[in-house]
Amino acid sequence: MADHPFLIPPLPRGARIAVIAPAGPPRPGRLDPVEGWLRERGYAPTLLPSCFGSQQGHGPLDFLAAPDDVRLADVQAAFGNPRFDAVLALRGGSGCIRLLDGLDLDRLAAADKLLIGYSDLTVLHALRTRAGIASLHAPMPASDWGLPGSAADTEALFDRLARGWRSGDVIGHAAPHPLNHGGRARGTLIGGNLAMFCALLGTPYLPDVDGALLFIEDISEEPYRVDRMLTQLRLSGVLGRIAGLVLGSVSGAEPPDAVLADHLPTLRCPVLAGWPSGHGQPNRPLPLGVVADMDVAAGTLTLA
Repeated sequence: MADHPFLIPPLPRGARIAVIAPAGPPRPGRLDPVEGWLRERGYAPTLLPSCFGSQQGHGPLDFLAAPDDVRLADVQAAFGNPRFDAVLALRGGSGCIRLLDGLDLDRLAAADKLLIGYSDLTVLHALRTRAGIASLHAPMPASDWGLPGSAADTEALFDRLARGWRSGDVIGHAAPHPLNHGGRARGTLIGGNLAMFCALLGTPYLPDVDGALLFIEDISEEPYRVDRMLTQLRLSGVLGRIAGLVLGSVSGAEPPDAVLADHLPTLRCPVLAGWPSGHGQPNRPLPLGVVADMDVAAGTLTLA
C-alpha cells in the first residue's frame, strides 16, 4: 500500500487553512472556538471576512453568512491565494449556488487545494469535480465539531487529513441494507446533498454523470420532496447514466423510507445504501472527484 500514489495528499501540521462561510451564518457561539480547534490540531487557520459577515447584518437575506460580493471574494481568495493550503467551509445552509456564475472558474481549476465541507457545499464540490480535483465531503466546524456525538466523525476527519488517501484505500464500510442490490461498479464519486445536486440540473455546473458513482444524502425533506427529486433525476436521465448509486443518510420529520424503497429497486445500476456520511451521525469523510470501486456485497468503497 505504501507504494500506491496519493489521491489526496496528507495535510501536514502547520498547513494554512482558509476558513470561509460561502453559505449560511454560524449560529450564536459556534464561531468563537473554530480557530482554537484548528490550532490545537496543528494547523494555521485564517478566518476570512464572510465568517463574520452576519455580525454586521445585511438586510432581508439574513439566511446568508454575508452579502454575495463578500462571500464570492472569499471563495476566490481562498483558492487563488497561494499562501493557503486548504479551504474549509464554516457550515452549510444556503447561498453557494448564488455565487457560481460570478466565480473565476479558471482560477478555481488552477488551484489544486482541498475543499472540505458538505451540504450546500455540494455545488462547490461539483466545480472541483469538473476541474478534475478531489474534494472532501466532511463535517464542518460550525455545524458539527464539538457537538454531542460528533467526536468520532471529527476524529475520523483529522486522522484522514493527517494520513491522506491513497489508491487502494478502503474508505469506509456500510452495514447490510435492504435497499442494496447489484454487485460491483467503478466510477468517479460525485454528488453530495440531493437537493443541491438536483439544483444543478440544467446548469453548466453539473459534473459529468456518465459512468459515475453518485452519492446522495439529505435532511429535513418531506417524503414528497424526496420523491420529486428522485423523479427529477430519473426524468433528466441521470439515474440511467450513472454506474452506481451510493445512498447516505436521508432523514426528515417523516422518514422517506417508502419513497426510497419505491425508486431504488428499479435502478439498473448497483445500489449501496446506508453509507455512513451525510447530515446526522455518523458523518465520515468521503472523498469526491476520485475514482472508486463499489462492492455492494462487502459494503465497501475502495479508491482505484
